[in-house]
Amino acid sequence: MTWRRSSEVIGGVFDIKFYPLIVDRCEGYRIRDIDGKEYIDFNASWAVANVGYGNKKIIDAVCEQFSKTSSFSLTSYYHEKSIKLAELLLSLVPESENKKVIFGHSGSDINDGIFKLLPYATKKNKIITFLGSYHGQTYGSFSLSGHKAEGWLNPAGGVVKVPYPYCYRCPFSLEYPECKIHCVRFIEEYIFETVAPAEDVSIVFLEPIQSDGGDIVPPEEFHDRLYKLCKRNGIYYGVDEVKVGFARTGKFFGFEHYGIKPDFITVGKPMGGGFPISACIGVREVLDYPGAFHLSTIAGHPAGCSASIATIEYIKENKLDRNAEKMGDRLIKGLKEIAENRDIIGDVRGKGLIVGVELVRDRESKEPASKECAMLTYRCWELGLVLAYVGLYSNVVEITPPLVIDEEGIDEGLNIFDQALKDIVEGRFDESKVKEFAGW
Repeated sequence: MTWRRSSEVIGGVFDIKFYPLIVDRCEGYRIRDIDGKEYIDFNASWAVANVGYGNKKIIDAVCEQFSKTSSFSLTSYYHEKSIKLAELLLSLVPESENKKVIFGHSGSDINDGIFKLLPYATKKNKIITFLGSYHGQTYGSFSLSGHKAEGWLNPAGGVVKVPYPYCYRCPFSLEYPECKIHCVRFIEEYIFETVAPAEDVSIVFLEPIQSDGGDIVPPEEFHDRLYKLCKRNGIYYGVDEVKVGFARTGKFFGFEHYGIKPDFITVGKPMGGGFPISACIGVREVLDYPGAFHLSTIAGHPAGCSASIATIEYIKENKLDRNAEKMGDRLIKGLKEIAENRDIIGDVRGKGLIVGVELVRDRESKEPASKECAMLTYRCWELGLVLAYVGLYSNVVEITPPLVIDEEGIDEGLNIFDQALKDIVEGRFDESKVKEFAGW
């Protein structure tokens, strides 16, 4: 079998597999395997395919530019497409007159730049990030992360990780809103007073909506209070938009829901419509700091920049932010209706088309249903629905479809999800099937 051949030649450190899907072709929001079976895609290749698979506008832009410049290094030369993309990105963010852009290949390497550049340029050696966060796989980006999949690694020093506002499982055992956003007060009253004095903190860096940590949507006031705390103390505020950016949440950037003006914004995944490219949009005094301190030979390649320009244009022209909001509302409503009859669903949360369904064995104790989550994900695949699971306890089904999905796709996916959940709850699934597919 193809997937067994893969395990013989491709290293396991490269794997996060949930089922033996062997892809042949992808189009729009549907996937076809090598046997011709078709699936609804509720994953979008980990939120990369925002504009759908096989998007002609992106393909044409890449092919045209790559035929002209198959190799190119922005580090030593100039190109109109690279400049145009930087200008376009700046036009999308607040206070752009004080910002510049640098490019990378992935979320990992661009977040690595945050880790390297901020302490160096500010001469402040501490960075605050959040438990449950996932910022990447390079040494710097996994040092910023607080995800359990990287917990066994030995991260670099200087990064202080604090609790994210995971209200369904508050680490402080408090209730919102009576807690008065204690997670921000905790930083001010304890972290600043002990392991990370405010004058030593260069940046607070976080996901506007925490994705791999469990698709956690923070309370409305959280970002505002944390942002103001940073501004009072001369600390930069940085957001990782690698997964939730480019219209996924119903706005172009996730931070736009919270009325803040981040100093640094990192983007990747859907940025190139499938072409590997990433960027950091940040304050000039840091991104202009003397020395070639964070660069890569072919980052900012004109073909990738052309893909990203086409992606942004397609999102704007087709109002994919509005579609994400509309389809997200339909998806969440449908999932909550399913939850009314399925006690195994403890929480449904999301914004736009990033949605988390947290499974529990008991709604009162909130004991994570991790095994059942793996079984559900596999059973959905058997029935024709592609998705994945995330979370601190591997018990949150993550739903991130391509933003081109329509009502038919949402409803078909919901029907499959409901049937798969019923099969798991009623014991009609052989759990031994998931043993070779550990996922997160």
